[in-house]
Amino acid sequence: MAEPMKIAYVFPGQGSQWVGMGRDLYHNFDSAKAVFEQADEALGFPLSRLCFEGPEDELRQTSNAQPAIVTVSFACLEATRDVSAGDGLPPASFVAGHSLGEYAALAAAGVLDFATTVYLARERGRLMHEAGQIVPGGMAAIIGLDEPPLREVCEQTGTRIANINCPGQIVVSGAEDNLTQAMDLAKARGAYRVIRLQVSGAFHTPLMQPAVDGMAEIMSSLSFQQPVIPIIGNTTAQPLTTVESIKQELLRQLCNCIQWQRSVEYMASDGVSTFIELGPGRVLAGLIKRIDKNVKIVNIGDADAVRNIMAVEQGF
Repeated sequence: MAEPMKIAYVFPGQGSQWVGMGRDLYHNFDSAKAVFEQADEALGFPLSRLCFEGPEDELRQTSNAQPAIVTVSFACLEATRDVSAGDGLPPASFVAGHSLGEYAALAAAGVLDFATTVYLARERGRLMHEAGQIVPGGMAAIIGLDEPPLREVCEQTGTRIANINCPGQIVVSGAEDNLTQAMDLAKARGAYRVIRLQVSGAFHTPLMQPAVDGMAEIMSSLSFQQPVIPIIGNTTAQPLTTVESIKQELLRQLCNCIQWQRSVEYMASDGVSTFIELGPGRVLAGLIKRIDKNVKIVNIGDADAVRNIMAVEQGF
């Protein structure tokens, strides 16, 4: 008898937000509406209205974008679970999220309830923004330069590799002047494109240590549960199956490289043949396709995609 097909649920990170995201989910699915209402109550302000109406510059702020993306991602998951009830969407063998997306994965795996998850995402965004004010910095995507020469660029400029996203796309991060030097040097070394990212600090570098300290204090007061689904950690690209390993990962990922390419490769090597991206945008779908052309990718980011999931399931 053939082995059952393995599925992974994956969740996007900061930068995938857009004004209007989640509005159709809110108006079409009671389960999604409940997620937005929980977020508004947990945070004490109408995050849902910010998602639906903007303004864009306010939504893009790190302390708002992070809980907003987590909320829309979890609303997508809850609506999909409702629509799939009965025949059922195949359960995930793994969950994973890109940087911030790891928080939506926590909720999906039952490590934290959603209200606690969105609160923690908000605090993460606030602390990361504040750390970025202490030493101003930023991030840049480097297209078309392999990891070894880019590591040399980072060593020469005092920057860090922050995200290894897929073949040909790596993000570097660092203090403002250092980042400018790294971008120029990457171009000189043959990078096809260099794109400055719209973020408020040098994320995933030691400059985020103040955020680590703040998060450690906040997390010490929260109740974590054992994950019901293994979470692939951002920094290790390995399964996290204990509360202690998850707590360590959440702190470690603030100052260290996000190993997205290796995370996807691990899941694919373990038999995952379908990745379901849940949340705004299609960033992860594009990255996964470049990592492994043989896997199937399903994107669920709006009400139409949720409604169509039953047709998609016929292909599982």
